[in-house]
Amino acid sequence: MNYSELAKVIVTKIGGEQNVNSLTHCATRLRFHLKDNKLAETSALKNTPGVMGVTQSGGQYQIIIGSDVGSVYKEIIQQIPSLQTEHTQISKDDDDRKLVAKVIDTITGIFTPILPAITAAGMLKAVLALLVVFKVFSTDSQSYQIINLMADSAFYFLPILLAISSAQKFKTNIYLAAMIGGVLLHPAFVQMVATSKETGEAIQLLGLPISPVNYSSTVIPIILSIWFMSYVEPIADKVSPKAIKFFSKPLLTIAIVGTIALTVLGPVGFYISNLISSGVLALESVGSWIVPTLLGALTPLLVATGTHYGIVPIGINNRLTNGYDTIVYPGMLASNIAQGAASVAVGIKSKDSKIKQLASSAGLTALFGITEPALYGVNLRYKTPLYAAMIGGGFSGLFMGITGVRNFSGGSPGLLTLPSYIGEDTLRHLTNASIGAAIAFVITFAVTMVIYKDPIEEMVVENVEKDQPELKILSGNNETLVSPLVGQAVSLTEVPDEMFSAEILGKGVAIKPSEGLVVSPFSGTITATFDTKHAIGITSDQGTELLIHVGIDTVQLNGEGYECFVEKGDHVETGDSLIQFDLKEINRKEFETITPIVITNSNEYGDIISIEGKEVAIGDKLLQVIR
Repeated sequence: MNYSELAKVIVTKIGGEQNVNSLTHCATRLRFHLKDNKLAETSALKNTPGVMGVTQSGGQYQIIIGSDVGSVYKEIIQQIPSLQTEHTQISKDDDDRKLVAKVIDTITGIFTPILPAITAAGMLKAVLALLVVFKVFSTDSQSYQIINLMADSAFYFLPILLAISSAQKFKTNIYLAAMIGGVLLHPAFVQMVATSKETGEAIQLLGLPISPVNYSSTVIPIILSIWFMSYVEPIADKVSPKAIKFFSKPLLTIAIVGTIALTVLGPVGFYISNLISSGVLALESVGSWIVPTLLGALTPLLVATGTHYGIVPIGINNRLTNGYDTIVYPGMLASNIAQGAASVAVGIKSKDSKIKQLASSAGLTALFGITEPALYGVNLRYKTPLYAAMIGGGFSGLFMGITGVRNFSGGSPGLLTLPSYIGEDTLRHLTNASIGAAIAFVITFAVTMVIYKDPIEEMVVENVEKDQPELKILSGNNETLVSPLVGQAVSLTEVPDEMFSAEILGKGVAIKPSEGLVVSPFSGTITATFDTKHAIGITSDQGTELLIHVGIDTVQLNGEGYECFVEKGDHVETGDSLIQFDLKEINRKEFETITPIVITNSNEYGDIISIEGKEVAIGDKLLQVIR
């Protein structure tokens, strides 16, 4: 792979360097903040060699590269000078993203940069546990103690690592942030805390009480402190006279933030951490199987939307607070093994040499903990492997939840980190984690082998009427769906909603409407209507289940600008009016009018072919479904 050339193509297709606010990367994907996501050529990027997929989530434009992401990232940094000197951030005034997107993006931005250190520490712990089990080292040996302190360093000094990544995210001084982390971890303060706990003597700063809290291995206190610092530093800069700003600005910043961190934010963050931990323990006592089961089944969807990084900190907090995690890492282990098994099964069953090669290599990578190649290259693409992975992952998570599997040192959930389940002087958790991994693999593999079918590739082109688009037709039992709208037919990948663009709801096409009328694309029965009138479900007489969703997020309009002409249970003929909508009013209120047309039972068909990139009129051939 030519990383330099790939980087140039990516920069060009995201709208050029002038469209980039910031860039980070994780294990497999580039994470851009673009000034305008609409300038990016998403379809062209997805078809670029070296790019495994594109997704938008949490305010980020994410390009999935795979294991070469670090090399591509370096080339892009070289090509965009503004990214070389400073981690450019979105200004607080201009950031109009939704609250949930901001929170997910903030968590991702803080934890993604430190994952290599956390992963290294977890893997060291896992290897060390194996060495002790096989009696290579004893826990009393100096070699064990040195390797152990190497691994522990990432966890003990976690507040400093988080201070640095938080400073980058909150756009404040990295070195002052690291200093705040040092304040919380200073040996003298640690000794004061230990003395206070032994004697009951209070700790005070200028008469202000300081809670006797040990902040080593904590997460939330330092994040809150650096967030606070991002507001204090600009004020310190503003009030400092130019002549003495060089030392007055950092002096004021550290004095104020350090004091508030020790007296208010640190204790509050510590309390929140304990509250989360207590909640996890309470949930475990009520139903320890619930969350691991859900994570085992749903993690592929979280990864597809990039929101899994919002879950990872909970697992880290659990381990640092309780000494182990029973929820996040066991659930994600189940999911990762299942995704690997699904991809491996596709590689074995497929008769297509390209699919076999991609699925086999991606499956092995997923089994070792990196699932994006399998997820985007195979499972999401062909759907049935994804369903199998969710089934196998769910059963595996259920087993590990019931048996109370505990993870002690983290790492990327996969076969390589199974030793991270060794702890508490027992191999019980390792044994059950291994059984859970086996359950995920066997069930997923078996289901995939049964339900996966290679996509039908042999196509015969049928010329339709001269003034209508050309549609590829497959031989065999099929059904033709005509266009229910007037407008431009485009790929679902252009829909700014992951449920549609990632084809999670099913395959289909989207139309950018130029007129506000939706008609029936076939003869069938209305199976779903909505009070908000923005969408409709219809099933054809031949069994094709279709969802027509007029606009994105238009449910928020509560039916304003929409009129529905049918009710659930009505039988309609091709061309009958279904929905009328005020195109200008929806645009005026700044809602997207692009309309996904999705076959929700896509898995029942051998292939689905659509018209894309052409203007269509009502009645033009739009979709072909092949059984």
